[in-house]
Amino acid sequence: MLTYQIENNLSVSEFRDLLIASTLGERRPVDEPERLQKMLEHGNLIVTARTADGKLVGVSRALTDFVYCTYLSDLAVDESFQHQGIGTELIRHTKLASPQAKLILLSAPKATGYYPKIGMSRHEFCFYLDRVEELKD
Repeated sequence: MLTYQIENNLSVSEFRDLLIASTLGERRPVDEPERLQKMLEHGNLIVTARTADGKLVGVSRALTDFVYCTYLSDLAVDESFQHQGIGTELIRHTKLASPQAKLILLSAPKATGYYPKIGMSRHEFCFYLDRVEELKD
Protein backbone atom coordinates (compact mmCIF):
# COMPACT_ATOMS: atom_id res chain seq x y z
CA MET A 1 0.00 0.00 0.00
CA LEU A 2 1.33 3.41 -0.99
CA THR A 3 0.48 6.82 0.38
CA TYR A 4 0.34 9.82 -1.96
CA GLN A 5 0.56 13.28 -0.46
CA ILE A 6 1.64 16.84 -1.07
CA GLU A 7 4.97 17.18 0.66
CA ASN A 8 6.50 20.57 -0.05
CA ASN A 9 9.19 20.09 2.62
CA LEU A 10 10.96 17.11 1.04
CA SER A 11 14.61 16.84 2.08
CA VAL A 12 17.44 17.21 -0.42
CA SER A 13 18.90 13.83 0.57
CA GLU A 14 15.64 11.94 -0.02
CA PHE A 15 15.08 13.76 -3.32
CA ARG A 16 18.65 13.02 -4.44
CA ASP A 17 18.42 9.36 -3.47
CA LEU A 18 15.18 8.95 -5.41
CA LEU A 19 16.58 10.70 -8.49
CA ILE A 20 19.50 8.27 -8.44
CA ALA A 21 17.20 5.27 -7.88
CA SER A 22 15.19 6.33 -10.94
CA THR A 23 16.47 6.96 -14.45
CA LEU A 24 15.97 10.71 -13.89
CA GLY A 25 19.25 10.91 -11.97
CA GLU A 26 21.07 10.70 -15.31
CA ARG A 27 19.77 14.16 -16.26
CA ARG A 28 19.63 15.99 -12.93
CA PRO A 29 22.40 17.68 -10.91
CA VAL A 30 22.58 14.94 -8.27
CA ASP A 31 26.14 15.93 -7.34
CA GLU A 32 25.16 19.55 -6.69
CA PRO A 33 23.14 19.67 -3.44
CA GLU A 34 22.79 23.46 -3.63
CA ARG A 35 20.99 23.20 -6.97
CA LEU A 36 18.79 20.38 -5.70
CA GLN A 37 17.90 22.53 -2.68
CA LYS A 38 16.87 25.41 -4.97
CA MET A 39 14.86 23.01 -7.12
CA LEU A 40 12.92 21.92 -4.05
CA GLU A 41 12.54 25.45 -2.68
CA HIS A 42 11.08 26.78 -5.91
CA GLY A 43 8.95 23.79 -6.85
CA ASN A 44 5.66 24.83 -5.27
CA LEU A 45 3.83 21.53 -5.71
CA ILE A 46 5.64 18.36 -4.68
CA VAL A 47 3.64 15.13 -4.56
CA THR A 48 5.25 12.04 -3.07
CA ALA A 49 4.57 8.31 -3.06
CA ARG A 50 5.70 6.44 0.05
CA THR A 51 5.50 2.84 1.16
CA ALA A 52 3.82 1.90 4.44
CA ASP A 53 7.19 2.09 6.20
CA GLY A 54 7.81 5.62 4.87
CA LYS A 55 10.24 4.86 2.04
CA LEU A 56 10.08 7.47 -0.73
CA VAL A 57 9.47 5.62 -4.01
CA GLY A 58 8.09 8.38 -6.23
CA VAL A 59 7.97 12.14 -6.59
CA SER A 60 6.33 14.69 -8.84
CA ARG A 61 7.91 18.15 -8.61
CA ALA A 62 5.93 20.90 -10.30
CA LEU A 63 5.73 24.65 -10.62
CA THR A 64 2.18 25.96 -10.84
CA ASP A 65 -0.04 29.03 -10.54
CA PHE A 66 -2.89 26.57 -9.72
CA VAL A 67 -5.30 28.12 -12.26
CA TYR A 68 -3.71 28.24 -15.69
CA CYS A 69 -0.62 26.08 -16.00
CA THR A 70 1.30 23.46 -14.07
CA TYR A 71 4.76 22.58 -15.33
CA LEU A 72 5.68 19.08 -14.19
CA SER A 73 9.44 19.38 -14.02
CA ASP A 74 10.38 16.06 -12.41
CA LEU A 75 8.53 12.75 -12.36
CA ALA A 76 10.70 10.11 -10.73
CA VAL A 77 9.85 6.59 -9.62
CA ASP A 78 12.37 4.23 -8.05
CA GLU A 79 13.26 1.68 -10.77
CA SER A 80 12.39 -1.24 -8.49
CA PHE A 81 8.84 0.19 -8.15
CA GLN A 82 8.23 1.07 -11.82
CA HIS A 83 5.45 -0.50 -13.91
CA GLN A 84 3.01 -0.41 -10.98
CA GLY A 85 1.09 2.76 -11.93
CA ILE A 86 2.94 5.01 -9.46
CA GLY A 87 3.90 7.58 -12.11
CA THR A 88 0.31 7.79 -13.30
CA GLU A 89 -0.93 8.26 -9.73
CA LEU A 90 1.66 10.98 -9.09
CA ILE A 91 0.44 12.79 -12.21
CA ARG A 92 -3.18 12.33 -11.13
CA HIS A 93 -2.50 13.82 -7.68
CA THR A 94 -0.54 16.69 -9.24
CA LYS A 95 -3.42 17.47 -11.59
CA LEU A 96 -6.01 17.18 -8.80
CA ALA A 97 -4.08 19.79 -6.79
CA SER A 98 -4.52 22.29 -9.64
CA PRO A 99 -7.54 21.03 -11.60
CA GLN A 100 -8.10 24.17 -13.70
CA ALA A 101 -4.47 24.30 -14.84
CA LYS A 102 -3.16 22.56 -17.93
CA LEU A 103 -0.42 20.10 -16.94
CA ILE A 104 2.66 20.46 -19.15
CA LEU A 105 5.92 18.52 -19.19
CA LEU A 106 8.99 17.78 -21.27
CA SER A 107 9.52 14.05 -21.49
CA ALA A 108 12.77 12.29 -20.71
CA PRO A 109 13.94 10.49 -23.86
CA LYS A 110 13.28 7.06 -22.34
CA ALA A 111 9.71 8.04 -21.38
CA THR A 112 8.34 9.41 -24.66
CA GLY A 113 6.20 6.31 -25.18
CA TYR A 114 4.82 6.35 -21.63
CA TYR A 115 2.85 9.60 -21.64
CA PRO A 116 0.60 8.87 -24.65
CA LYS A 117 -0.18 5.43 -23.14
CA ILE A 118 -1.60 7.08 -20.00
CA GLY A 119 -3.73 9.53 -21.97
CA MET A 120 -1.54 12.61 -22.31
CA SER A 121 -1.48 14.50 -25.60
CA ARG A 122 1.66 15.36 -27.53
CA HIS A 123 2.24 19.00 -28.45
CA GLU A 124 4.44 19.89 -31.38
CA PHE A 125 5.00 23.54 -30.43
CA CYS A 126 7.54 23.25 -27.64
CA PHE A 127 10.75 25.26 -27.55
CA TYR A 128 13.55 25.58 -25.03
CA LEU A 129 16.71 27.62 -24.51
CA ASP A 130 19.62 26.24 -22.49
CA ARG A 131 21.96 29.24 -22.53
CA VAL A 132 21.22 32.92 -23.05
CA GLU A 133 24.20 33.10 -25.44
CA GLU A 134 22.23 30.93 -27.85
CA LEU A 135 19.54 33.62 -28.20
CA LYS A 136 19.84 35.49 -31.49
CA ASP A 137 18.92 39.13 -32.14
